[in-house]
Amino acid sequence: MTTLDTRITSFLTPENLSDAIDGIATAHGETSRDDAARGIHQCAVLWRESDGDPADFARFCLDHFAATAEDRTRLLDRLETVLEQVRGHLYEMRRNLRRWSDLVGDSLPETDSAFATFDPAPDLAEQFYDQKIAFITLLNFEKSTLDDMLAAGSDWDAARWAEARIAGSFGPRIPKEVADLARDLHFKSYHWVSNFHVPVGTMTDTTGRRWFESDRGLLAHWLIREEMKGGYNDPDGLHKQRALSWVMGRHIDGTLPVAVMDRTTTEDWDPATNTIGGADPGPVLDLVRYEHWMNNVRIARALDEHHPDHPTAIDRKFGLEREIPEQEVEQLLVNLLAAPVRKDLAALISKRLKRPLEAHDIYFDDLFETRDADEMNAEVSRLCRDEVEFQAKLPEILRGLGWPDDDADFLGSRVRVEIARGSGHAMRPQLAEYGAWLRTNRLKDQLGWDGFDTGMHELGHNLEQLCSTFFVPRTALRGVPNTACTEAFAFLYQSLAKRALGIEDAAEAERTFHEETIASMLMACQIAGPSLVELRTWRWIYEAGEACTPEGIRESLLRNARAVWAEFFQEHFGDDPYHILGAYQHMLGHPLYLPDYAIGRTISHQIRSHMQGKDLAAETKRICSIGRVTPDAWMRSAVGGPLSAAPLIKDAAEALRILG
Repeated sequence: MTTLDTRITSFLTPENLSDAIDGIATAHGETSRDDAARGIHQCAVLWRESDGDPADFARFCLDHFAATAEDRTRLLDRLETVLEQVRGHLYEMRRNLRRWSDLVGDSLPETDSAFATFDPAPDLAEQFYDQKIAFITLLNFEKSTLDDMLAAGSDWDAARWAEARIAGSFGPRIPKEVADLARDLHFKSYHWVSNFHVPVGTMTDTTGRRWFESDRGLLAHWLIREEMKGGYNDPDGLHKQRALSWVMGRHIDGTLPVAVMDRTTTEDWDPATNTIGGADPGPVLDLVRYEHWMNNVRIARALDEHHPDHPTAIDRKFGLEREIPEQEVEQLLVNLLAAPVRKDLAALISKRLKRPLEAHDIYFDDLFETRDADEMNAEVSRLCRDEVEFQAKLPEILRGLGWPDDDADFLGSRVRVEIARGSGHAMRPQLAEYGAWLRTNRLKDQLGWDGFDTGMHELGHNLEQLCSTFFVPRTALRGVPNTACTEAFAFLYQSLAKRALGIEDAAEAERTFHEETIASMLMACQIAGPSLVELRTWRWIYEAGEACTPEGIRESLLRNARAVWAEFFQEHFGDDPYHILGAYQHMLGHPLYLPDYAIGRTISHQIRSHMQGKDLAAETKRICSIGRVTPDAWMRSAVGGPLSAAPLIKDAAEALRILG
């Protein structure tokens, strides 16, 4: 008799399951008993009394059991089509309904928010169960765990992977009110992040100098960071960088003055002392940032009880979404940060800057850049003045990077370029008849280097998205294992931005490879720090339980930022009065996403190293066509080895030696 899972609703007894199994064995022979037992148990875990009584359950199982290999093959094909059509059309609808909130343009804030949060199928996940599609799947196909996939996935063919992906696509039954709450709170946090610009028109450095036009606002943290990096090109930029570091710090700890944020003051704001016109700044934002973080905690708590196999947001991020065990990811982050080569990298940066390093220098990653911002903006303008010309030039850009004419035209013509209100973003097509969306930023009168550089990053995403849509072996395998894999191609193509502009010739390729290796190591370590801070803060959130508050989250974040800084950064970058490792707004808009950047940098280097001497376009197409297997299986197929920080660390040390 089948052992009944304790999570199965009590009205389905072991005898009920045994009767259902016996019914199938009688109808289709004893050879079907084991498959029937597995499928019936998978269904029973999620079957509710509202789905039918025990007799209904037994009848459903008998009616829908695919007894032969041929029937299972045909059913798998049908399910691929059903899921593609339902989820694909809904995805495209939702994407278009968000455009007024996501893109630069005219605004009806409240109405646009209503459109963005409108969901034409809010209870889709439950409808798959109510209308039995999910149960048909679970009755006939095995739901594989991450352990199963890691242990055996390398030997699976495309059909077996399709089975695992389709069966795994039906998660727990989330009540509508919980799904509504999660969608609403996530949108509020994401929308707040996308629109949180810090006015810096009145900001002064410690010498009293204002650096920005009066109406300038900087999106936190992205544009604040980019302006800090831009300070390296200014003889007096260090004063600007220190002032912006304090702006960042005030954002992190909640001491941004309300008078600055609502633009009611025109007097000088010195963020270092946090004074306005030399006086007390008045009310500050305080816990606003962490109230939005608390919304993510509320979402996590609402979902936890419905995910018995993954009962925390951490479990779900690593086990369900990332498909890399939590401890492996943390160890990779630590390996990057503890690498001995970091001491040499810090010394090189210090030599380059001709001064001891400071906290904001963790953002310095362009050791070998010689062109200033205006020159780079001019180079971009020679290729494309704005996003419209950038979109039109995409096939030409791809041809310049070695893509054959047919592929360059096919892929380049399927990317639509738009200007986002927030940071850059890429959106894949979920149906073959749609294209990909590339969202970047721009200056007032031109696309500019920042917009082009971001655009090349997002183009890398788009190429992965399009190749993994059109060229994978099965529809159910569209995509890549997780976001770190797509980040790898985003970083790869971003590193080719100067080549795309025609300002890097072939003779510079080898040197560029070594320079990019060093830059990748710097950027991987820079993001590894915030990744550890966020992960450890979420661990505290679960340890605190109901005692978790916005104030507690802030204190935990600041505490973890100090600890990670002391362990991995203090030696090289000195003191950090800003808690700069807590700056990233991904922590609110995309919780626990940050490690994907460090993983992506690591994967990107492994892929870039693999591509040395190979055809960039052909290998991009091949690797992105592997499909959505596990990251481990994907990496082994892509580059012949597992995901590891070791190649990046080793090659960074070698690059330092070669470049002197």
